[in-house]
Amino acid sequence: MTGTTADAAPPAAYRSPRGRGTELGLLVLAVLLPAWGYCALGLAKTGTLPPGAATCGAGLGVSALLAHLVVRWRAPYADPLLLPIAVLLNGIGLVLLHRLDLERGTAPAAPAQLLWSALGIGCALAVLLLLRDHRTLRRYSYVCVVSALGLLLAPVFFPPVNGARLWVHMGELSFQPGEFAKILLVVFFAGHLAAGRALSRRGRRLTWLHLPTGRLLGPVLTVWLLSVLVLILERDLGTSLLFFGVFIALLYAATGRLGWIAAGLLLGSAGAVLVGTYEPHVHTRIADWLHPFASIEAGAGAGQLAQSLFAFGAGGATGTGLGLGHSELIGFAATSDFVLSTAGEELGLAGLVALLLLYALLVERGYRAGLGLGDAFGKLLATGLATTVALQVFVIAGGVTGLIPLTGMPMPFLAQGGSSVVTNWILVGLLLRLSDTAGRRRAEAATP
Repeated sequence: MTGTTADAAPPAAYRSPRGRGTELGLLVLAVLLPAWGYCALGLAKTGTLPPGAATCGAGLGVSALLAHLVVRWRAPYADPLLLPIAVLLNGIGLVLLHRLDLERGTAPAAPAQLLWSALGIGCALAVLLLLRDHRTLRRYSYVCVVSALGLLLAPVFFPPVNGARLWVHMGELSFQPGEFAKILLVVFFAGHLAAGRALSRRGRRLTWLHLPTGRLLGPVLTVWLLSVLVLILERDLGTSLLFFGVFIALLYAATGRLGWIAAGLLLGSAGAVLVGTYEPHVHTRIADWLHPFASIEAGAGAGQLAQSLFAFGAGGATGTGLGLGHSELIGFAATSDFVLSTAGEELGLAGLVALLLLYALLVERGYRAGLGLGDAFGKLLATGLATTVALQVFVIAGGVTGLIPLTGMPMPFLAQGGSSVVTNWILVGLLLRLSDTAGRRRAEAATP
């Protein structure tokens, strides 16, 4: 293991890393753009500036400035794009939630989301302050997997909501433990595969087929069976797809063998067909995906997926403008699963592409951090975290546009959900720590 510890004092030749000024400038833009959107929304709906614009902008700005100061202090070599991208996505999500609050007439989601966002930023900063060396996490791989399994199975003991068992209810408080489990599982996968990289070069060769060892194949089958179990017990297609996909991607990253991708697709397809055939909730989702306009033809009105497709069609290339669409017709899921439909209708294809490019840039910076690290665990951890964001965006965007069946997952940073926004900020905190270590390593290499 040759990685550079985050605590190691850099030589004097590179004590002033570049990038913090760039980060501060981008953060100003990341706060001003949502504030402008908030004001544009108020002018479009009421003709006046909304009274809470200053509070919302100040809350986001203070949180972003505090985060910048902690990064400058504790992770000065961190990637300067990660924090501004996360703040901008979070700010756009607050604007979209406020826009839907104006139509729904229920308890507003945006103020609560702002509080959860502040808590999430605090958790990301706690990661930077407490985790000085990412390799410390490797010692707790098995603690992470046991905790993750407990969190994944906890919703089984609580009543389902809208057909899925995703939430744990404690009085007035409810949260999705599966959101936290995904990061714990990535830590375990990275630790397990980093320890077993030598095993990937062993095994038996049968003509052109290279069979893996039992020690490597066993966890693959275990994770596959676990994903199917989650799908059956909790009816959560999204979580099942997410962590099985992340594990297969990490397996490919650890071994470099494309056969694992093919094996993962076969196992995943077999599990989806099996559960989709015999589990009524998943079967209904697949039927809605195959026939999104069936309810209209039956005279029952448009379903959620049909409403979402109508919203994207109404938005066209440039959108109807903030506050001038009708995506609230999607119903209770407009602020969570289908918040991307609001962006597609009111910001148009141009706004949607811009959002997806922000996610793509966040994922690319995660992979870049992994490539810059010198230890196998760090590389796999950064790859797993970035892949988590990529897969989550793909399954949600694919679901609301009709590319794949709906999964019921929240869009990172955009959708309503305290568990989701806190988890995504913890993920960003880990990427900041990993990119800081990678930046120190590059600076050492560049020092004559």
